[in-house]
Amino acid sequence: MRLGPGAAIALFNGRDGEWRAEVEEAGKRGGTLLCANQTRVQGTPPDLWLIFAPIKKARTDFIVEKAVELGVRRILPVQTEFTNSERIRQDRLQAHAVEAAEQCGATFVPEVADLVRLDRLLADWPDRALVFCDEKQAGAGDPGAALARSPAPAAVLIGPEGGFSDSERARLHAMERAQAIALGPRILRADTAAVAALTLWQAQCGDWQ
Repeated sequence: MRLGPGAAIALFNGRDGEWRAEVEEAGKRGGTLLCANQTRVQGTPPDLWLIFAPIKKARTDFIVEKAVELGVRRILPVQTEFTNSERIRQDRLQAHAVEAAEQCGATFVPEVADLVRLDRLLADWPDRALVFCDEKQAGAGDPGAALARSPAPAAVLIGPEGGFSDSERARLHAMERAQAIALGPRILRADTAAVAALTLWQAQCGDWQ
Protein backbone atom coordinates (compact mmCIF):
# COMPACT_ATOMS: atom_id res chain seq x y z
CA MET A 1 0.00 0.00 0.00
CA ARG A 2 3.11 2.25 -0.20
CA LEU A 3 2.84 3.11 3.50
CA GLY A 4 5.84 3.28 5.79
CA PRO A 5 6.38 2.90 9.56
CA GLY A 6 4.27 5.32 11.58
CA ALA A 7 1.55 5.70 8.95
CA ALA A 8 -2.06 5.30 10.15
CA ILE A 9 -4.59 3.03 8.51
CA ALA A 10 -8.18 1.96 9.21
CA LEU A 11 -8.76 -1.79 9.56
CA PHE A 12 -11.87 -3.97 9.72
CA ASN A 13 -12.48 -7.71 9.63
CA GLY A 14 -16.27 -7.82 9.32
CA ARG A 15 -16.75 -8.79 12.99
CA ASP A 16 -15.11 -6.30 15.35
CA GLY A 17 -15.85 -2.89 13.90
CA GLU A 18 -13.24 -0.47 12.56
CA TRP A 19 -9.86 0.09 14.23
CA ARG A 20 -7.13 2.67 13.84
CA ALA A 21 -3.77 1.00 13.39
CA GLU A 22 -0.22 2.14 12.80
CA VAL A 23 2.34 0.53 10.52
CA GLU A 24 5.20 -0.87 12.61
CA GLU A 25 7.05 -2.65 9.83
CA ALA A 26 6.56 -2.60 6.07
CA GLY A 27 8.22 -4.80 3.50
CA LYS A 28 7.69 -6.05 -0.02
CA ARG A 29 6.06 -9.29 1.13
CA GLY A 30 4.32 -8.21 4.31
CA GLY A 31 4.39 -6.05 7.37
CA THR A 32 3.20 -5.53 10.93
CA LEU A 33 0.34 -3.32 12.07
CA LEU A 34 -0.45 -2.34 15.64
CA CYS A 35 -4.11 -1.68 16.49
CA ALA A 36 -4.42 1.44 18.62
CA ASN A 37 -8.13 2.02 19.27
CA GLN A 38 -11.56 1.24 17.91
CA THR A 39 -12.95 4.06 15.76
CA ARG A 40 -16.36 2.56 14.94
CA VAL A 41 -18.42 -0.25 16.41
CA GLN A 42 -19.46 -3.14 14.22
CA GLY A 43 -22.40 -2.31 11.97
CA THR A 44 -24.71 -5.04 10.69
CA PRO A 45 -27.29 -4.42 7.94
CA PRO A 46 -30.88 -5.67 8.19
CA ASP A 47 -31.49 -9.39 7.64
CA LEU A 48 -31.99 -9.05 3.89
CA TRP A 49 -30.73 -11.38 1.18
CA LEU A 50 -30.29 -10.55 -2.48
CA ILE A 51 -30.92 -13.43 -4.88
CA PHE A 52 -30.10 -12.78 -8.52
CA ALA A 53 -29.37 -14.58 -11.77
CA PRO A 54 -25.82 -13.77 -12.96
CA ILE A 55 -25.47 -11.73 -16.13
CA LYS A 56 -22.40 -10.40 -17.94
CA LYS A 57 -19.27 -10.17 -15.79
CA ALA A 58 -19.09 -6.39 -15.39
CA ARG A 59 -22.80 -6.11 -14.63
CA THR A 60 -22.67 -9.00 -12.14
CA ASP A 61 -19.81 -7.17 -10.41
CA PHE A 62 -22.00 -4.06 -10.35
CA ILE A 63 -24.84 -5.97 -8.66
CA VAL A 64 -22.54 -7.33 -5.95
CA GLU A 65 -20.97 -3.92 -5.39
CA LYS A 66 -24.30 -2.11 -5.05
CA ALA A 67 -25.76 -4.81 -2.82
CA VAL A 68 -22.91 -4.25 -0.37
CA GLU A 69 -23.35 -0.47 -0.53
CA LEU A 70 -27.12 -0.65 -0.05
CA GLY A 71 -26.84 -3.11 2.84
CA VAL A 72 -27.59 -6.84 2.60
CA ARG A 73 -26.58 -9.78 4.79
CA ARG A 74 -26.13 -12.37 2.06
CA ILE A 75 -25.81 -12.50 -1.74
CA LEU A 76 -27.01 -15.63 -3.54
CA PRO A 77 -26.45 -16.11 -7.29
CA VAL A 78 -28.97 -18.55 -8.77
CA GLN A 79 -29.25 -20.52 -12.00
CA THR A 80 -32.70 -20.07 -13.54
CA GLU A 81 -34.08 -21.57 -16.73
CA PHE A 82 -33.14 -18.43 -18.69
CA THR A 83 -29.90 -17.48 -16.91
CA ASN A 84 -27.23 -16.41 -19.39
CA SER A 85 -24.19 -17.30 -17.27
CA GLU A 86 -23.81 -20.94 -16.25
CA ARG A 87 -20.91 -20.39 -13.87
CA ILE A 88 -19.42 -17.75 -11.59
CA ARG A 89 -16.15 -17.25 -9.75
CA GLN A 90 -17.44 -17.20 -6.18
CA ASP A 91 -14.04 -16.30 -4.75
CA ARG A 92 -13.68 -13.36 -7.15
CA LEU A 93 -17.15 -12.05 -6.30
CA GLN A 94 -16.43 -12.40 -2.57
CA ALA A 95 -13.24 -10.38 -3.02
CA HIS A 96 -15.26 -7.80 -4.93
CA ALA A 97 -17.66 -7.57 -1.97
CA VAL A 98 -14.72 -6.88 0.35
CA GLU A 99 -13.49 -4.11 -1.96
CA ALA A 100 -16.98 -2.60 -2.07
CA ALA A 101 -17.16 -2.54 1.73
CA GLU A 102 -13.77 -0.83 1.87
CA GLN A 103 -14.85 1.81 -0.65
CA CYS A 104 -18.13 2.71 1.08
CA GLY A 105 -16.85 2.56 4.66
CA ALA A 106 -18.91 -0.47 5.67
CA THR A 107 -17.69 -2.75 8.46
CA PHE A 108 -19.80 -5.74 7.38
CA VAL A 109 -19.06 -7.91 4.34
CA PRO A 110 -21.95 -10.11 3.17
CA GLU A 111 -21.28 -13.69 2.19
CA VAL A 112 -21.44 -14.33 -1.55
CA ALA A 113 -22.73 -17.88 -1.89
CA ASP A 114 -21.82 -20.23 -4.70
CA LEU A 115 -24.18 -20.59 -7.65
CA VAL A 116 -27.22 -22.79 -6.95
CA ARG A 117 -30.22 -23.74 -9.04
CA LEU A 118 -33.30 -21.69 -8.22
CA ASP A 119 -35.56 -24.74 -7.93
CA ARG A 120 -33.22 -26.29 -5.35
CA LEU A 121 -33.08 -23.08 -3.34
CA LEU A 122 -36.87 -22.79 -3.31
CA ALA A 123 -37.32 -26.46 -2.38
CA ASP A 124 -35.67 -25.80 1.00
CA TRP A 125 -36.85 -22.23 1.51
CA PRO A 126 -36.63 -21.04 5.15
CA ASP A 127 -39.15 -19.02 7.15
CA ARG A 128 -38.31 -15.79 5.33
CA ALA A 129 -40.34 -13.38 3.19
CA LEU A 130 -39.48 -13.67 -0.50
CA VAL A 131 -40.08 -10.67 -2.75
CA PHE A 132 -39.67 -11.48 -6.41
CA CYS A 133 -39.55 -8.76 -9.01
CA ASP A 134 -41.74 -9.92 -11.87
CA GLU A 135 -41.41 -8.07 -15.16
CA LYS A 136 -44.93 -9.18 -16.10
CA GLN A 137 -46.23 -7.05 -13.22
CA ALA A 138 -44.78 -3.84 -14.71
CA GLY A 139 -47.10 -0.93 -14.07
CA ALA A 140 -49.26 -2.84 -11.58
CA GLY A 141 -49.62 -1.57 -8.04
CA ASP A 142 -47.41 0.30 -5.61
CA PRO A 143 -44.11 -1.56 -5.02
CA GLY A 144 -43.39 0.41 -1.87
CA ALA A 145 -46.65 -0.64 -0.25
CA ALA A 146 -46.08 -4.25 -1.29
CA LEU A 147 -42.56 -4.29 0.14
CA ALA A 148 -43.82 -2.86 3.43
CA ARG A 149 -45.61 -6.19 3.93
CA SER A 150 -42.28 -8.07 3.71
CA PRO A 151 -40.13 -7.00 6.68
CA ALA A 152 -36.96 -8.80 7.72
CA PRO A 153 -36.02 -11.55 7.58
CA ALA A 154 -36.58 -11.17 3.87
CA ALA A 155 -35.05 -11.81 0.47
CA VAL A 156 -35.30 -9.95 -2.83
CA LEU A 157 -35.20 -12.08 -5.97
CA ILE A 158 -34.18 -10.62 -9.33
CA GLY A 159 -34.72 -12.73 -12.43
CA PRO A 160 -32.46 -13.10 -15.46
CA GLU A 161 -32.45 -10.86 -18.53
CA GLY A 162 -34.91 -13.25 -20.18
CA GLY A 163 -37.27 -13.12 -17.20
CA PHE A 164 -38.67 -16.00 -15.21
CA SER A 165 -40.05 -19.00 -17.05
CA ASP A 166 -43.76 -19.79 -16.76
CA SER A 167 -43.02 -22.74 -14.46
CA GLU A 168 -40.75 -20.65 -12.22
CA ARG A 169 -43.31 -17.88 -12.03
CA ALA A 170 -46.08 -20.36 -11.16
CA ARG A 171 -43.95 -21.91 -8.43
CA LEU A 172 -43.12 -18.53 -6.92
CA HIS A 173 -46.76 -17.44 -6.92
CA ALA A 174 -47.69 -20.66 -5.15
CA MET A 175 -45.24 -20.12 -2.27
CA GLU A 176 -46.86 -18.94 0.94
CA ARG A 177 -44.08 -16.51 1.88
CA ALA A 178 -43.51 -15.16 -1.65
CA GLN A 179 -44.90 -11.93 -3.09
CA ALA A 180 -44.59 -10.57 -6.62
CA ILE A 181 -43.95 -6.86 -7.09
CA ALA A 182 -43.58 -4.46 -9.99
CA LEU A 183 -40.74 -1.95 -10.16
CA GLY A 184 -42.61 0.87 -11.84
CA PRO A 185 -44.18 1.14 -15.29
CA ARG A 186 -41.09 0.07 -17.26
CA ILE A 187 -39.23 -3.23 -17.52
CA LEU A 188 -35.80 -2.72 -15.96
CA ARG A 189 -32.49 -4.38 -16.75
CA ALA A 190 -31.47 -6.93 -14.14
CA ASP A 191 -28.75 -4.77 -12.59
CA THR A 192 -31.04 -1.73 -12.44
CA ALA A 193 -33.83 -3.84 -10.94
CA ALA A 194 -31.53 -5.05 -8.15
CA VAL A 195 -30.65 -1.49 -7.13
CA ALA A 196 -34.27 -0.31 -7.36
CA ALA A 197 -35.66 -3.21 -5.32
CA LEU A 198 -33.05 -2.98 -2.58
CA THR A 199 -33.53 0.79 -2.35
CA LEU A 200 -37.30 0.44 -2.02
CA TRP A 201 -37.01 -2.29 0.62
CA GLN A 202 -34.49 -0.35 2.70
CA ALA A 203 -36.71 2.74 2.57
CA GLN A 204 -39.79 0.77 3.65
CA CYS A 205 -38.45 -1.89 6.01
CA GLY A 206 -34.73 -1.40 6.49
CA ASP A 207 -32.31 0.87 8.31
CA TRP A 208 -32.94 3.97 6.20
CA GLN A 209 -36.00 4.94 8.21
